[in-house]
Amino acid sequence: MRKRQALAAGHPVLSISRQCQLLGLPRTSVSYQACLETAENMELMRQIDRQYLASPFYGARRMTAWLARAGHAVNGKRVRRLMRLMGLEVIYPKPRQRGLRQADRAARKYPYLLRGLVIDRSDQVWAADSTYVPLRGSWAYLAAIMDWFRRRVLAWELSAVLETGFCLTALRRALARGHKPAICNTDQGSQFTSG
Repeated sequence: MRKRQALAAGHPVLSISRQCQLLGLPRTSVSYQACLETAENMELMRQIDRQYLASPFYGARRMTAWLARAGHAVNGKRVRRLMRLMGLEVIYPKPRQRGLRQADRAARKYPYLLRGLVIDRSDQVWAADSTYVPLRGSWAYLAAIMDWFRRRVLAWELSAVLETGFCLTALRRALARGHKPAICNTDQGSQFTSG
């Protein structure tokens, strides 16, 4: 940068090319001037920044849709470029992110026993699963017990924390109906495999 500042455009003896040669600068770097963002782009960047602070999980697609609803005619490529320029990155867990637990390669892997099984009666296979339900400002966890043949929810339970207790409560409610499954299938989430 200092070398470029040392150049004198109206020097009486040395041309710009010779000055660049003496300073060891490529000639093209002297004539280059960075383009400044337009006032419209600066306003879009202010809007993007404000929305990003409110919802950092908005990527370029959601941000584009939000801007369109706010009355700005923009496309995704432009929003993506502006977000990259601002250094904004969507917040979400990335694959193999440091700090997240990885599966133990030495741990025993169990085969999927339901592959190819014909499910032809009630209470043959139940499934238990959990998910989260977004709420204003936070979320709750939902555990559900379902009968695969009837495609029906037998019992469910909500919890503010993801732990084993609410899953067991949902299972106890389903069993209290007087039916027992031949197979109860779950994923390998910690709330199902612990305790």
